[in-house]
Amino acid sequence: MALHSLTWGYVRIITGTIGGGLLGFYVMHRLEVSYKEKMNERLRKYESELKRREQVNQLEDSV
Repeated sequence: MALHSLTWGYVRIITGTIGGGLLGFYVMHRLEVSYKEKMNERLRKYESELKRREQVNQLEDSV
């Protein structure tokens, strides 16, 4: 009987460790993807702002 509960304990520990690792990997992956998308959006806004400023400067120089 003691061997059975010892085996069951090991199974629970191993399953919990693997499940926790998978859950942690999934959460970190989702955070990384959302962070990269947010940074790409900020980069696009920054580039469009730079283009707009360059156009304004060109128009001011030509006037």
